[in-house]
Amino acid sequence: MSYTAVVGLQWGDEGKGRIVDYLAESHQVVARFQGGANAGHTVTVDGQDYIFHLIPSGMLRPDVIGIIGAGTVLDLEILIEEVERLEGITGVSAEGRLFVDGRASIVMPYHKSEDQWEEVYRGGIGTTKRGIGPAYRDRYARIGLTVADLFSDELKPRLEKALDFNNQILGSRYGKPPFSTGDMLQYLNELRCKIRPFVADVPTKLRELEAEGKDILLEGAQGTYLDIFFGTYPFVTSSHTIAGGASIGLGIGPNRIQRIVGVTKAYTTRVGKGPFPTEIKDETGGWIQEKGHEFGATTGRPRRCGWLDLVALRYAVLINGVTELAITKIDVLSGLKEVKVAVAYEIEGKEHIYPPMTASEWAKARPIYRTFKGWEEFWGTMLPVEAEEFVKFIEEELGVKATLVSTGKERESMARRW
Repeated sequence: MSYTAVVGLQWGDEGKGRIVDYLAESHQVVARFQGGANAGHTVTVDGQDYIFHLIPSGMLRPDVIGIIGAGTVLDLEILIEEVERLEGITGVSAEGRLFVDGRASIVMPYHKSEDQWEEVYRGGIGTTKRGIGPAYRDRYARIGLTVADLFSDELKPRLEKALDFNNQILGSRYGKPPFSTGDMLQYLNELRCKIRPFVADVPTKLRELEAEGKDILLEGAQGTYLDIFFGTYPFVTSSHTIAGGASIGLGIGPNRIQRIVGVTKAYTTRVGKGPFPTEIKDETGGWIQEKGHEFGATTGRPRRCGWLDLVALRYAVLINGVTELAITKIDVLSGLKEVKVAVAYEIEGKEHIYPPMTASEWAKARPIYRTFKGWEEFWGTMLPVEAEEFVKFIEEELGVKATLVSTGKERESMARRW
């Protein structure tokens, strides 16, 4: 039995949620391996949009088991709200079908406060202000609280150590009042009973499910170029968004992941600051933004829009070990007279087929485009000839087959290609 990982190949917002939901029809388990409530995965069923930040997207299917791994950081309030909403939607109790690794770190109120004030202090890099960065920082500083700590005698001393560090930051850096140990203990105690039914040792649970013959889908959040190591640093998230993060975040051997589905839009978007060589700054960019509803599921912020960037995708395919592509929102480009694709960058007179290592070099890149004839509006899952040519060119350039092409928001709007 092998695992299938679904990862974003751009700056997030590629439509991973709808791909995970679609693939969940043939999988019995969906496991989220990194990120936190800064992710917003949207799934559309019967015309209704469902947005989740922590719950694995595939759990909208009532028979699918959901896993949240140790590589995530959990806002327990949001998780519990989503559990209750999921139960209302599906009519099925989440107890017994949602399992949360006790090693996962907790996003605390002071983390969110720091995130908010740091954005003001530094002028902002475009975070969601959900406390994700500070929570991961505390994890690596070895002072973060985990879900398992809620049930330990060490909770209070560990909290006191975390507060000693975080309150100093809030006071000396931002001039804000401290959080009290008593208030934070009360906050955690109120959440402890609600989270208890879902706590598990995820690696052994996955092994158990694998032994039962279950097909397991691994769900990533954000995208390759927001990866803390390989993204457009420092304009990145705080976790490993690439396929290798699935092994780390869930505690499974990398040799178990034999199928890696890389998700990309038919164009490119990103939220917040950072280099974006193919950004369209004229009315066409605004047209794509409106037609594609390119506004953040978590923050509502408008996404910057640009042409498809094969330079970035080429490298994303390489470092993720992508075995197949899923292309989303090809329908959004319908109606344009021509569609462009960046095939290389020109940086200070030299041509590059892979992106540079630093954000400052990325900012100097000038895209070299290949132009395609556009296609008319279409319905259903049959691609127009021009759109099919566009997809084939992407496949040839990246050396990977596009097995799924999303032609709309609904589950059924999916062209399967072999």
